[in-house]
Amino acid sequence: MISTKGRYAIRVMLDLAEHDTGTYIPLKDIAGRQEISKKYLEIIVKEMVAGGLVTGASGKGGGYKLCRKPGEYTIGEILELMEGPLNSVVCLTDKQYNCPRSKTCQTLPLWQEYDQMVHDFFYSKKLTDLIT
Repeated sequence: MISTKGRYAIRVMLDLAEHDTGTYIPLKDIAGRQEISKKYLEIIVKEMVAGGLVTGASGKGGGYKLCRKPGEYTIGEILELMEGPLNSVVCLTDKQYNCPRSKTCQTLPLWQEYDQMVHDFFYSKKLTDLIT
């Protein structure tokens, strides 16, 4: 399941893309437009800055803006930064996990195919695909 953190991160990215004037956008403006707690967004954008999705500036004229053009972001990269791997089962998520059934598991191909579909779906969607 995609958490509010992942969903809100996409909304922040969309807001930044739609209101881009080349200047930093205050977080209070984003929070107001998106009807999300500014405190919660502070946690989210901190991770987004650390992950290289957005850049931030404090003080007068401060706020956040995208690091790249909106069409250069995929929804998959945003979600994986905020949520971690989008794998469905631990044996595909954790490379250190040594499942004793991996060689004989009849369901493993099912999970691999499912995970590939999810990956391909989210990585085929650009931020600009969501802008209306």
